[in-house]
Amino acid sequence: MKKILLCASFFIGFTSFAQETTSQLSLNFLIPSVEYETAISKNSTIDLNVGFGFAYHDSSFLDEAEYGIYPGFEAQYRHYYNLKKRLEKGKKISENSGNYIALSASASSGDPIIGDMRLNNDYSGFVGPVWGFQRVYKSNFKLNLNLGLGMGFSDRQDPYLAANIGLQLGFKLGKEK
Repeated sequence: MKKILLCASFFIGFTSFAQETTSQLSLNFLIPSVEYETAISKNSTIDLNVGFGFAYHDSSFLDEAEYGIYPGFEAQYRHYYNLKKRLEKGKKISENSGNYIALSASASSGDPIIGDMRLNNDYSGFVGPVWGFQRVYKSNFKLNLNLGLGMGFSDRQDPYLAANIGLQLGFKLGKEK
Protein backbone atom coordinates (compact mmCIF):
# COMPACT_ATOMS: atom_id res chain seq x y z
CA MET A 1 0.00 0.00 0.00
CA LYS A 2 2.88 2.36 0.83
CA LYS A 3 4.40 1.76 -2.60
CA ILE A 4 1.12 2.64 -4.31
CA LEU A 5 0.80 5.88 -2.31
CA LEU A 6 4.44 6.76 -2.99
CA CYS A 7 4.02 6.16 -6.73
CA ALA A 8 0.78 8.17 -6.81
CA SER A 9 2.43 11.05 -4.93
CA PHE A 10 5.40 11.01 -7.30
CA PHE A 11 3.12 11.02 -10.36
CA ILE A 12 0.96 13.87 -9.02
CA GLY A 13 4.07 15.87 -8.11
CA PHE A 14 5.71 15.18 -11.47
CA THR A 15 2.65 16.28 -13.44
CA SER A 16 2.38 19.48 -11.40
CA PHE A 17 5.50 20.73 -13.24
CA ALA A 18 3.60 20.30 -16.51
CA GLN A 19 3.95 22.43 -19.57
CA GLU A 20 1.97 25.57 -20.26
CA THR A 21 -0.45 23.48 -22.25
CA THR A 22 -3.32 21.91 -20.41
CA SER A 23 -4.45 18.43 -19.61
CA GLN A 24 -7.57 17.77 -21.60
CA LEU A 25 -10.38 15.29 -22.04
CA SER A 26 -11.98 14.98 -25.46
CA LEU A 27 -14.62 12.97 -27.27
CA ASN A 28 -13.89 11.88 -30.82
CA PHE A 29 -16.77 11.22 -33.17
CA LEU A 30 -15.25 10.07 -36.50
CA ILE A 31 -14.63 6.68 -34.90
CA PRO A 32 -15.97 7.02 -31.34
CA SER A 33 -13.45 7.23 -28.52
CA VAL A 34 -12.60 9.04 -25.31
CA GLU A 35 -9.15 10.60 -25.07
CA TYR A 36 -7.20 12.07 -22.16
CA GLU A 37 -3.93 13.94 -22.66
CA THR A 38 -1.85 15.23 -19.78
CA ALA A 39 1.41 17.17 -19.71
CA ILE A 40 4.43 15.54 -18.08
CA SER A 41 7.05 18.19 -18.95
CA LYS A 42 7.27 21.52 -20.76
CA ASN A 43 6.86 20.03 -24.25
CA SER A 44 5.77 16.43 -23.60
CA THR A 45 2.48 14.71 -22.88
CA ILE A 46 1.00 11.28 -22.35
CA ASP A 47 -2.10 10.65 -24.46
CA LEU A 48 -4.51 7.79 -23.64
CA ASN A 49 -7.34 6.82 -25.95
CA VAL A 50 -10.04 4.18 -25.38
CA GLY A 51 -12.62 3.49 -28.06
CA PHE A 52 -12.68 1.97 -31.49
CA GLY A 53 -10.23 1.55 -34.34
CA PHE A 54 -10.72 0.98 -38.05
CA ALA A 55 -8.82 -1.61 -40.10
CA TYR A 56 -8.84 -2.15 -43.87
CA HIS A 57 -7.23 -4.89 -45.96
CA ASP A 58 -7.06 -5.30 -49.72
CA SER A 59 -4.85 -8.33 -50.41
CA SER A 60 -5.11 -8.27 -54.22
CA PHE A 61 -7.34 -7.14 -57.03
CA LEU A 62 -8.89 -10.65 -57.18
CA ASP A 63 -10.17 -10.61 -53.60
CA GLU A 64 -12.73 -8.26 -52.19
CA ALA A 65 -11.59 -5.67 -49.70
CA GLU A 66 -12.34 -6.28 -46.03
CA TYR A 67 -12.77 -3.84 -43.16
CA GLY A 68 -13.54 -3.93 -39.47
CA ILE A 69 -14.20 -1.67 -36.50
CA TYR A 70 -12.56 -3.03 -33.36
CA PRO A 71 -12.59 -1.99 -29.68
CA GLY A 72 -9.14 -0.86 -28.62
CA PHE A 73 -6.75 1.15 -26.50
CA GLU A 74 -3.90 3.44 -27.56
CA ALA A 75 -1.21 5.22 -25.56
CA GLN A 76 1.30 7.76 -26.88
CA TYR A 77 4.25 9.61 -25.40
CA ARG A 78 4.24 12.88 -27.40
CA HIS A 79 6.98 15.47 -27.74
CA TYR A 80 5.73 18.77 -29.22
CA TYR A 81 8.64 20.24 -31.17
CA ASN A 82 7.38 23.43 -32.85
CA LEU A 83 5.72 25.37 -30.04
CA LYS A 84 8.26 28.23 -30.00
CA LYS A 85 7.98 28.70 -33.76
CA ARG A 86 4.17 28.71 -33.58
CA LEU A 87 4.29 31.37 -30.83
CA GLU A 88 6.64 33.55 -32.89
CA LYS A 89 4.15 33.41 -35.76
CA GLY A 90 1.29 34.35 -33.42
CA LYS A 91 -0.33 30.92 -33.65
CA LYS A 92 -2.08 29.11 -30.83
CA ILE A 93 -0.13 26.59 -28.74
CA SER A 94 -2.50 26.27 -25.78
CA GLU A 95 -4.46 23.04 -25.42
CA ASN A 96 -1.61 21.12 -27.06
CA SER A 97 -2.00 22.69 -30.51
CA GLY A 98 1.21 21.84 -32.32
CA ASN A 99 3.22 19.26 -34.21
CA TYR A 100 4.68 16.27 -32.40
CA ILE A 101 6.67 13.09 -32.67
CA ALA A 102 5.53 10.22 -30.50
CA LEU A 103 6.04 6.65 -29.49
CA SER A 104 2.69 4.94 -29.99
CA ALA A 105 1.41 1.62 -28.68
CA SER A 106 -2.05 0.21 -29.34
CA ALA A 107 -3.96 -3.01 -28.82
CA SER A 108 -7.34 -4.20 -30.06
CA SER A 109 -9.49 -7.31 -30.01
CA GLY A 110 -9.45 -9.83 -32.84
CA ASP A 111 -13.17 -9.76 -33.66
CA PRO A 112 -14.78 -6.71 -35.26
CA ILE A 113 -17.91 -5.11 -33.85
CA ILE A 114 -18.81 -4.00 -37.37
CA GLY A 115 -17.37 -5.31 -40.64
CA ASP A 116 -16.32 -8.48 -42.38
CA MET A 117 -12.58 -8.54 -41.66
CA ARG A 118 -12.20 -11.67 -39.53
CA LEU A 119 -8.80 -12.07 -37.95
CA ASN A 120 -7.42 -15.40 -36.79
CA ASN A 121 -6.28 -14.02 -33.46
CA ASP A 122 -7.58 -12.91 -30.08
CA TYR A 123 -5.76 -9.56 -30.13
CA SER A 124 -3.53 -7.44 -32.32
CA GLY A 125 -1.39 -4.39 -31.72
CA PHE A 126 1.09 -1.83 -32.95
CA VAL A 127 4.24 -0.29 -31.46
CA GLY A 128 6.29 2.35 -33.23
CA PRO A 129 7.14 5.99 -33.86
CA VAL A 130 4.58 8.38 -35.31
CA TRP A 131 4.57 11.98 -36.50
CA GLY A 132 1.46 14.04 -35.93
CA PHE A 133 -0.20 17.37 -35.54
CA GLN A 134 -3.03 18.46 -33.32
CA ARG A 135 -5.14 21.60 -33.37
CA VAL A 136 -7.79 22.69 -30.88
CA TYR A 137 -9.86 25.61 -32.15
CA LYS A 138 -11.77 28.30 -30.20
CA SER A 139 -15.00 26.33 -30.57
CA ASN A 140 -13.22 23.39 -28.82
CA PHE A 141 -13.29 21.46 -32.12
CA LYS A 142 -10.25 19.18 -32.17
CA LEU A 143 -8.33 17.78 -35.13
CA ASN A 144 -5.54 15.24 -34.70
CA LEU A 145 -3.67 13.34 -37.40
CA ASN A 146 -0.77 10.97 -36.85
CA LEU A 147 1.18 8.73 -39.23
CA GLY A 148 3.76 6.10 -38.46
CA LEU A 149 5.48 2.87 -39.37
CA GLY A 150 6.32 0.26 -36.79
CA MET A 151 5.86 -3.30 -35.62
CA GLY A 152 2.50 -5.03 -35.74
CA PHE A 153 1.87 -8.09 -33.60
CA SER A 154 -0.80 -10.58 -32.61
CA ASP A 155 -1.10 -13.75 -30.56
CA ARG A 156 -0.94 -16.00 -33.65
CA GLN A 157 1.46 -14.23 -36.00
CA ASP A 158 5.13 -13.28 -35.99
CA PRO A 159 5.82 -9.53 -35.72
CA TYR A 160 5.45 -7.69 -39.03
CA LEU A 161 5.94 -4.22 -40.51
CA ALA A 162 2.75 -2.18 -40.08
CA ALA A 163 1.53 1.29 -40.96
CA ASN A 164 -0.35 3.42 -38.46
CA ILE A 165 -2.73 6.14 -39.63
CA GLY A 166 -4.76 7.92 -36.99
CA LEU A 167 -7.36 10.61 -37.69
CA GLN A 168 -9.45 12.04 -34.89
CA LEU A 169 -12.18 14.64 -35.15
CA GLY A 170 -13.97 15.62 -31.99
CA PHE A 171 -14.44 18.13 -29.23
CA LYS A 172 -12.36 18.98 -26.20
CA LEU A 173 -14.49 19.05 -23.09
CA GLY A 174 -14.28 22.05 -20.75
CA LYS A 175 -12.99 25.56 -21.23
CA GLU A 176 -9.44 26.75 -21.84
CA LYS A 177 -7.67 27.71 -18.61
